[in-house]
Amino acid sequence: TAMRLLHRQLGIKNFEPLKPKFLDLFSGSHSYIRAFSSSPVIPLALERGWSESSTPNVRGPPALVYDISQLEEKLKSGYKATTAGKFTEALRIFLSILQTIPLVVVESRREVDDVKDLITIAKEYVLGLQMELKRREMKDDPVRQQELAAYFTHFELQLPHQRLALLSAMSVCYKLKNIATASNFAVRLRDTNPTIESQAKMATQVLRAAERNMTDETKLNYDFRNQFVICGATYVPIYRGQKDVSCPYCTARFVPSQAGNICTVCDLAV
Repeated sequence: TAMRLLHRQLGIKNFEPLKPKFLDLFSGSHSYIRAFSSSPVIPLALERGWSESSTPNVRGPPALVYDISQLEEKLKSGYKATTAGKFTEALRIFLSILQTIPLVVVESRREVDDVKDLITIAKEYVLGLQMELKRREMKDDPVRQQELAAYFTHFELQLPHQRLALLSAMSVCYKLKNIATASNFAVRLRDTNPTIESQAKMATQVLRAAERNMTDETKLNYDFRNQFVICGATYVPIYRGQKDVSCPYCTARFVPSQAGNICTVCDLAV
């Protein structure tokens, strides 16, 4: 069955998010006609790529509801929502992309590569936005606020969104008197050549403050000199050389204690 294939190929175990998509696929691959008002409805299977020259009595594959072009349009909507600061809406869009891709048919090597790119992009934004929304809930924990803001700057985002992440982390750390850490974000922000004047101005102000006082008031679990990825469940860094486990579908990484759990990023695979 489809569920067995998805489990074997992608490690998917939680099919609840896919249920409405399965129903859409079924509905979209059928049409219904009624010969007379008093007669029952006759279901007809719709075939993908059917034409009048198709071989008679040879069934083709079912018509599809989802394709790559639709997902690419969704991706643009997700970027737009992120730029507008509508992070909850953006998260919903990127998660929808992740949860639709397993039901898309690819027919060329290029489409395979496009789908892989979409998975990577959607995964980065889903995890990054989940973490940023969590940070906004932690007003009573300034250390954790700074850490999550710092981690967000290491995600593979579009350049405008990368600048927003750097600006946020720089501002949070500066306000909480971690000037040395804030200056690191200021340098990275300045190096992106920000097109918004206020961003460049704030980076310059922080760097001037750091010249007078290159210190941090609180210690963070954050070392920008050491390459790391973020655990998708605990939001802690997994530094190079440390053991981890990964989602077989979206490739999100986790600390070993999360092994066997449903991926908290795609909410599908184990």
